[in-house]
Amino acid sequence: MIDPVTLAVLNGRLIGIADEMDVTLYRSAFNPIIAEAHDACHGLYHPATGATLVQGTSGLPIFVGAMAFAVKAVIDKSAQDRDLAPGDTYLFNDPYDGGTHLNDFRLVRPFMRGGQVFAWLASVAHWLDVGGNVPGNFNARATESFQEGFRVPPVKLMRGGVLQQDIVDILAANSRVPQSNWGDLNGQLNALDLGERRLHDLLDEYGDATIRSALSALSARAETLMRANIEALPDGTYSFDDFLDNDGVNDAPLRIALDLRVEGCGSISHARRRPAKGRSTSRAPPPSPAATSRSSTYSRTYLPTPAASRRSNSSFRKRRCSAYRRRVRSAVTLKRFSASST
Repeated sequence: MIDPVTLAVLNGRLIGIADEMDVTLYRSAFNPIIAEAHDACHGLYHPATGATLVQGTSGLPIFVGAMAFAVKAVIDKSAQDRDLAPGDTYLFNDPYDGGTHLNDFRLVRPFMRGGQVFAWLASVAHWLDVGGNVPGNFNARATESFQEGFRVPPVKLMRGGVLQQDIVDILAANSRVPQSNWGDLNGQLNALDLGERRLHDLLDEYGDATIRSALSALSARAETLMRANIEALPDGTYSFDDFLDNDGVNDAPLRIALDLRVEGCGSISHARRRPAKGRSTSRAPPPSPAATSRSSTYSRTYLPTPAASRRSNSSFRKRRCSAYRRRVRSAVTLKRFSASST
């Protein structure tokens, strides 16, 4: 059991590591989407599940949940290959394998202590151009992801700390601005290097067991906060429909529909993600990968819900979770909710 004062100190130190990783990239990135808009994120992730342990405070909110699925994709890949080693760094941008959109390139590296993965370090940043039909890749008329850019599955950019030049050559050949992407890539690698050094220093100072205990306690606290936010929403089904002018291909309104079910303090689930009619006529690609939809749910849960929206289009009943509030479970928050939010 870690005392509250030590936990608060370690929480600040851990967040400081992630924030310093953010700043390292912002100050070294070649493109303004990262340097000025901060379309990036860094953090520490659970060694077995990939769930978020610590994340920088200045990145985009969508990455709070999405990065957990990206790290899990690398965990699965490394388990399949069975050749994980210190200094390995995976790179990928596949939106259907833990990604968001093709411009967001992820770098994921194991943080080793005593020959074992203590945590994963990860960086994501929006690269300026990754091929596709239009410069910058925002192709409103795309009918499939291949028209937006090139997809890269989790591959080893670095093996044992050695950069794989053939991977770099492929990345450069598929961009209109390879120099910009090269600068951003180096900024991400430097951010991972810095995070690795800072985390080693912290563990050397406090000990592996103490930091592991702090991470478990912080995860339990995060779960308590998440459940409290869910419980604040009255039980029931929340329905909402909205429209885009068109999907970029067909000049007809495109419905965006959602039925959101809330049950006590334990789950939020999507019952209706798109309408049965109308969407099938669209030739545009699916609007959002699963990781992005899940992450949006996590982020939205922490925002206040206006009383008017709670009353409209919903039937609900309040169910207390007093039994849960009498105990704290040591669990990783995002993974606990992943199954119920798809």
